[in-house]
Formats: sequence, structure tokens, C-alpha cells
Amino acid sequence: MELTADALVADLRAAADPAAHPNRHYAGDGEVLGVRMGTLFDIAKCYTALPLDEVHRLLDEPGYEPRLAAFCVLDFAVRRPRAADDEREARYRLYLDRHDRIDTWDMVDRAAPRVVGAFLRDRSRAPLFELARSDDPLRRRTAMTAPLAYTRPPHPAGIADLLRLAELLADDADPVVRKPVGIALRHAGGADPAAVRAFLDRLGDRLPAPVRRAAAEKLPRAAGP
Repeated sequence: MELTADALVADLRAAADPAAHPNRHYAGDGEVLGVRMGTLFDIAKCYTALPLDEVHRLLDEPGYEPRLAAFCVLDFAVRRPRAADDEREARYRLYLDRHDRIDTWDMVDRAAPRVVGAFLRDRSRAPLFELARSDDPLRRRTAMTAPLAYTRPPHPAGIADLLRLAELLADDADPVVRKPVGIALRHAGGADPAAVRAFLDRLGDRLPAPVRRAAAEKLPRAAGP
């Protein structure tokens, strides 16, 4: 099998059916080929060992599905248990260096936790706070989605930073950022309920109601009298 961007794009086009899979959730400007998401994931998994220069070529594609496939390839690559640390770092840096090619939330959600968050698990998470201050809402979404990596298995220092990021972004003007705040807090509540309960008690009504509701979903219910 030829591990090239051209071969992957050819596989996507061969599987495309725009009438059946219009992928209307995509709101960017790129061409939509019309590939079912499960099929796209299966194709990308076959290209897990795609060389990084070919991943760059995929990200140069104007279409939606080829670029989503590129982020899937990065995700599958770092999931490999034998992936070397330098390989993980190369994919982490590629994600950040090519963030301009992300024009929809699912590219972030597919790769940010394992490619970005997991790489920073035992490192400084200052890059996440830099992303949180970006003018680009999709970079801010990366800042809030990457820390999902710290909820399974629980990583107390990482969860503490997740909560700091949530406080920064909870009232973000863009829903593409606000929604993952609630998602991250919900997962953190399952991993460290005491920390999330203290977070909610401290911020109270300063948190938007949808964020508070999401954060409380996995918290143990208070004992009755």
C-alpha cells in the first residue's frame, strides 16, 4: 500500500457519496467530498504510518475530509503504545504549526486530547494558556479540549489546569468554545469530583447555567438529611 497523501485522498474520493453523506455540520469554506465519518476513520487508520511530510501535504488540501483525515492520522499515530517520545513531539508540533488549517470543531476534537493534551501531560501546560488567549476560537477550543487527556486516567495537576482554563473560557463569546468548557468539566467531575465541586462552589453564578449543569452531571449527589 502506498503511504502518500495522494493515495489517501484517492481512497476518500472513491468512498464519497455526497448525496448520502453531505456532512452538513461542516461550516467551513472547503469542498465537501461526502464521506461517511466511520468510513473516513477507517481509511485514516490504514494510513497511521503516513510520513509527516505527507501529513503536511494532506493539510494543504482545500477539502474538508482530507484535512480531517490528517488529524485522524495524527491521533491514530500517537495512540500506538510503542510510539516514541520524539514521534509524539513531532506530531504535537505539527498540530500547533498547522492550526491554521483547522476550520471546524471536529478537527480539534479528533486530535487535541491525545496529540496535544497527552504530550503535555508531564510537561508545562503553558502552551494551553497561550492558546486560550488566542483571537481564534478554534485555538481556544484546542486549549479547552486538550485537557480531556488528564481525566482518564486522572492527573491531579492536569485537572487543576483544566479548571483554570475553564474559568478563563467559561463565558467565552463563541459557542464553539463555551460548549467544550462544559464537556471538560463533566469529564473532570467523573475523575476528581471534589475538585470540581470546589470549583463550582467558588465560582457559583459567575458560571453560565449550561456550564454549571454540564459540570454537575457526573458529580455524586449530595446525601439527604
